[in-house]
This record gives sequence, structure tokens and C-alpha cells, in this order.
Amino acid sequence: MRPERIRTMTEKLVIIGNGMAPGRMLEHLLEKAPGRYQVTIFNAEPRVNYDRIMLSPVLSGEKAYEEIIIHGDGWYIANGITLYKGHKIVAIDRQAKTVTSDHGVTEPYDKLVIASGSVPFIIPVPGHDLPGVLTYRDLDDVQAMLLAAQSRAKAVVIGGGLLGLEAAAGLNAQGMDVTVLHVMPTLMERQLDPAAGYLLQRAVEQRGIKVITKANTQAITGNGKVEQVELTDGTVIPATLVVMAVGIRPNAALAKEAGIAVNRGIVVDAGMRSNDPDIYALGECAEVNGMVYGLVAPLYEMARVAASQLAGDEKAAFVHMDTPTKLKVTGIELFSLGDFAEGEDRQEIVLRDAAAGVYKRLVLKDDRIIGTVLYGETGDGAWFNDLKKKQTDISEMRDTLIFGQSYQGGAPLDPMAAVAALPDDAEICGCNGVCKGKITGAITAKGLTSLDDVRAHTKASASCGSCTGLVEKLMVLTLGDKYNPAAVQPMCGCTTLGHDEVRRLIKAKGLKTIPAVMQELEWTTSCGCAKCRPALNYYLVCDWPDDYADDYQSRFVNERVHANIQKDGTYSVVPRMWGGVTNAAELRAIADVVDKFEIPMVKVTGGQRIDMLGIRKEDLPAVWADLGHAGFVSGHAYAKGLRTVKTCVGSDWCRFGTQDSTGLGIRIEKFMWGSWTPAKVKMAVSGCPRNCAEATCKDVGVICVDSGYEIHFAGAAGLDIKGTEVLGLVRTEDEALEHIVALTQMYREQGRYLERIYKWAKRIGIEEIKRQIMDDGEKRKAYYERFVFSQKFAQVDPWSERVSGKDKHEFRPMASVGFAEAAE
Repeated sequence: MRPERIRTMTEKLVIIGNGMAPGRMLEHLLEKAPGRYQVTIFNAEPRVNYDRIMLSPVLSGEKAYEEIIIHGDGWYIANGITLYKGHKIVAIDRQAKTVTSDHGVTEPYDKLVIASGSVPFIIPVPGHDLPGVLTYRDLDDVQAMLLAAQSRAKAVVIGGGLLGLEAAAGLNAQGMDVTVLHVMPTLMERQLDPAAGYLLQRAVEQRGIKVITKANTQAITGNGKVEQVELTDGTVIPATLVVMAVGIRPNAALAKEAGIAVNRGIVVDAGMRSNDPDIYALGECAEVNGMVYGLVAPLYEMARVAASQLAGDEKAAFVHMDTPTKLKVTGIELFSLGDFAEGEDRQEIVLRDAAAGVYKRLVLKDDRIIGTVLYGETGDGAWFNDLKKKQTDISEMRDTLIFGQSYQGGAPLDPMAAVAALPDDAEICGCNGVCKGKITGAITAKGLTSLDDVRAHTKASASCGSCTGLVEKLMVLTLGDKYNPAAVQPMCGCTTLGHDEVRRLIKAKGLKTIPAVMQELEWTTSCGCAKCRPALNYYLVCDWPDDYADDYQSRFVNERVHANIQKDGTYSVVPRMWGGVTNAAELRAIADVVDKFEIPMVKVTGGQRIDMLGIRKEDLPAVWADLGHAGFVSGHAYAKGLRTVKTCVGSDWCRFGTQDSTGLGIRIEKFMWGSWTPAKVKMAVSGCPRNCAEATCKDVGVICVDSGYEIHFAGAAGLDIKGTEVLGLVRTEDEALEHIVALTQMYREQGRYLERIYKWAKRIGIEEIKRQIMDDGEKRKAYYERFVFSQKFAQVDPWSERVSGKDKHEFRPMASVGFAEAAE
């Protein structure tokens, strides 16, 4: 009985380190042996587990820290895991089987896992300890670099490997003048041959980053802080920031002090166990079979093996496997795998396309692939990897091998057929070791229909994301018409990027003109098209309200002529009536305009405005002038922006009214008019729950109640019929205005062009919107203030601009209008 009792007792598992490897190990362990261990984690960083390989997009501005969190606080709580944040372990007592942190916490263990990672190598040159010299390993380093980048000054990155180039690209995206110093003749010489290294250097330099190879750093100098870097050849490079990215070393000092066997790293067997049977090591600190690893795929394999061992599977063993290298710099396609050194017993196949910037090299031995270098076109990387892993004899396809999988068997295959031809055990996601069969099996068995679902259930595409295209092709093959990839569709045929990627990159790269966007994001057309130009124009207006000059030619016809075109070629004009309120003078002015210009139709709109239809194009400026003299401004009935704020008479007149709905509606409209949005926005304020202003089918609505103002959003009453969602209840008019403005700004920043609020809300999540607007006061205030800032440049009446001559765009004949748009 006693042995059985020991096996079923909960054991204490302590983990030193909370990086990606131990996080993945815990996922496996919780699945394989739920409840077996009481888990305690000590993390030297003061935060939860996050995806370190995505630090580069955080540095460049393409992602936020919150987007790369792997396990949030809730995950640890849900799984009963104790996490000590900001606790560095300073001692391991193997005899007492305890660990002690620098905060004085001592924790006993039955099993201990050391996952202390690595430490960056610092070149011991004079000045290496000056303020302004940083390394690039964790989020604290990234935050320090982002702070330094605010100066827009000069940065020097020492090291032209993966980390160094990613750091350089990120700092460049943040506006710094960046120089990369590399001691070897070509960049990334461990992963690339000289030809690919040359192409990589050219691509890096085309991004405005200077590269100096064969550069030996002699000293870093400055008066109390970094001012310049001196090379052994006498070259002096000014710098306010120096980033050292010249390599890493296993962080094994703690284990060595405890008497655990250490060579380069903590020595472990194939089961990830050290010379102490109760102590395991994994990740960058571990040395297995004489090798240490830095790429995520072998670290995740260590995690799988360690979890299996801890769950009782003593046969689980780590086996070395070559891992592809990929560079996380947007726009640079690079794939490197295996051994590509020259030798008498080796042959090579090379393809060069200078015009396209493509270089491919396969290294063969005994008619089998042993090394692959792809630059500029990497779609066949997974196939070449599969051939190498299986040691496939390629003699029969040697003549076409370099052209990739699509050209095998005679006639070229389309890309989908090439993916379909991959065997089930072909590796799709190198970071997580996920094969094709696992992905397609999960899609079928679990009914997965979105990319996020596949990521959650298989981990494929969940790390660096470079295999996303392959995963999506597998979804199309498996689901057929059931797969709706709208969230990842290119915004038009001119680019492979979706709306969200374009928006992120506009901010990350500081792109402030349409030509700059098209050049930097590699548009395939010279001038764009009717789909992308209006979208880009909106994104730039929203992101850079003070810098960007609205591109007149990139708007639809209605927005260009500030009126709605009708089916007979005439136009309708809708002057703004604040909150739907008017007076005798305004009505007389409208009547005079109708008579003067013989306007054939006058109609009251559903938004409580007066619409004058049938105006000739040549009469528009004169109509605007007369209306302007009466105090009217454009009602923006043609705009992707705020249209109307509909109101009821409220407490001033109605015996059921609880609040001044008319006054609040006028206040909202006067505050928010002129603001461009992804699609049209209609609002309403009802003075009581009887809802006479129909606030519960609007983009944003307010229902006044005795206790304050109930804010609604995400309604629709057009092609789609949808009632609103309740955002929340606030007490005062001021609070109502702040919440509505913040909600609108959140939509402006996150919405895709032509995406109505209700569609945006469904995509983002109602609860997430509530969390940011209702629960997070700081975020709400930030949204509000950004909207207020943008309104300084937005609240300009286009009618008066045209009449006064400030807007000098001439009306052109209808035949020359580029973008047509039906009246809404």
C-alpha cells in the first residue's frame, strides 16, 4: 500500500524561470498529469509569461506587450499555480531540497526545473558600462530602447546576427538613425552563405540602416554617457544608444554554485535530467548531448520531454533536429536550414533572379538535401525541410528541384495543390513542431473555423507567425467554402497585407503619405486602386491628423464634391441641423434656396434633417454660399463620418422625459462633427426608455433614465437589422460625452475601412470594448484626448472652404470621376 500512496500524493514542483520553454512544459504537464504537482514558479522578471520571439514586433511598434502574453494572470490562478514575479533565485540547497529568492522567500521542492535562460554576451571594450549601452534579451531591454528611441537620435547595434538585425530594424522603425557593426564579412554568417548575406545587407541598407562589416569595436566613449563608438581602423561613429547583440551564454551560474554539473550549460541527459535525479533543466540554460540551443523549436521539444518525464514517462528523450532560421523583419523573406558549407563530397544547385531579388541554394550529399538557403522567395521552405528530414533521394527530380514543389511531376502545380501534396507528417510550424496532419486533424475533429482557433488548439502559427500562410491554405483545403478568411484577406489586389497589418505598419514605420505606404509596404501597383486608396487616405487622416494632408483624389465622388450624387447625375444637399433642431430663419433660408435654384424635391430625412434633391453640379457652390450665410455647415450626409445625432424633445417638453436629451444630442453633435470614421456613424439620444429617437438601432445611442445615461452601441437598421448592445450606465452628461467620444475613437483606430461599428464590435468583442471603455479609466481618457486632438484639424466646414477658395479643387466633368459611389 505504501508505494501506491506515495505515487498518488501531490508533489511539489518548483520552476526557476518563466520563459517560453517552462511555460510550454507546464501546458504539457497539466495535460499529461493533472493534479500531480503543486507548482510554484519564481520569475526574475516582474511579469507573466510572454512570447520572447515577438519582442522585435514590439520594438518596431507592430505589436504591443499585451498582444504577446502567452499566459496571463488568470491562467496561473485557474491552474492553481503560484507565481512569484520579480523574484530571482539566489540559492539552491540540494540537501534540504529548497530554493531561496532575493526577497527571502524559501520554497521546498520534490522536483526542481531550472529554466534560467541565457545572459547576453557583453564585449569587454572600454566604455561597455556607460549609460546608453544596452543588450537585447527581454521586455525591459525593449522598453529601454523604446525610451531611448524617443530622441530620434543615432543608434549603433553591435552584431549582425538575428537579434542584432531585428533590433536595428525596430529602432529604425522608431525613427532612429541606425548603424549595424558586424565583425564578419557578411551578415548572419552562421545561417547564410555569402551570397544570401550580401542580399540581406542590401535589403537592410535599403531600409535606411547603415551596415559596416569587418568592423572591430575598439571602444565606446562619452562624457558620462554614450557619445560615440570607435573601431580599430580609426572609424568613429556618433551614437546616443549602443545595443550589444553579439551572442548569448547559458545562465548556469546558479546551478554551478549548487554543485550541479555544468559545462557550457547545465549538463542534462536526453530526459532533461541533471546529475541530480530530482533536478531538471531546459531551455537556453541546458546542454543536452553536448549542444546548447537558442531557437524556440528545440526548446519546445525539451519542454515536451521534461513534461513527459515528470509525468512518469521515462522513455521520453530529446533528439536533435535542425531548425530553420527566419528573420522577423517585415518585408525580408529568409529561410536557412542545415549545413551549407562547401566540401568535396557535396554538390549544390543555385538559382539567382537578380531582378526579383531571389536567391536559392540547395546543398546535396549523396543525392540528399543537407542544407537549404532561400532568400526573397521562401514558400518552399517547408517542403525542402521535409525532404531533408526524411533523407529523400532527389535524383529523379534533380533537374526541377530548385524550382520548388510546384514544378515536380511535369506540369506546374498551383500553390494550393502543392500544399495538398505535402504528406501528413510534413512540418508546417517549425517553432512548435506541428505537422500537417495534426492541423488538419484538429480542424476536422474540433470543428475549427478560424485561424485563432487553430492557433489555440495546435499552436501552429502562434509563435513567430511565419507559417501563417501555410496554415491558412490547410484551412482552405480542409474546410473548403466553410472557411471564411475575411479577417486575414488582403485589403485589395494591390497588396498581400490585410487592413489590420497596414494600420499597424503605418504607425510602426511612421508612414505619412500614400506614396510612402505603397513604397514601404511594397504595393504591387504604382498608384493603388479604388479599394485601397480611400482606405489608406482614411488611415492616414486618423493616425496623423496634424501631419497628413487629406488626399482629395483618394476620396469617393460624394466626399469630393461634398454632396450625394443621385441616379440622374444631380446632387442632394443636407445642411446640418444640430440635434434635429431648427428655427424660422433657417427654414426661410432653405426655402429661398429651393426657390432660387428651382430644386425639385425637398424631403425630411430619417435623421431629422432637410434634404434638397436634384441640384445641378454647377450650382453646388452657390447653394452652399447661400446656406452658409444663414449659418449652416455641411451635414456630412455623404461622409464616412458622423452623420446625425437624432433626438427627442426630452425633459424640457415631454412629460415622460427624464433628462435633457435634445441638449445632450446637440452637445455631442457640435463636439464630434467633422470627424472621419471607417464608415458612416449615426447617433441618437432618447429622453426616456420609450425611446422616441430610436437610439437602440443606431451606431451609438443614449437612453436617458432617472439615474443618468445608458449608453448603447453597435446597432443597425439597414441591410442588417440589429439591436444595440449596452455599453454601460453613467451618471452625468460629461461622463456620457467622454464615454461616447472614447468609444468612437477606439472604433476609429481599430475599425477597417467601410466596416460599420456593429461589425467591428463583433470582431473585437463586446466584452473587450466594455473593458476598455467602461472599466479602464486611463485607456478611456487616452482615447478621448486623441479624439479631441484630432478635432483641432477636422472641424472645418468643407462648404465654406470651397466657397472661400481655400479648397481649390475644381469640379471636373463626371466622366473623369475615378471612384463612383451610390448615395446612402
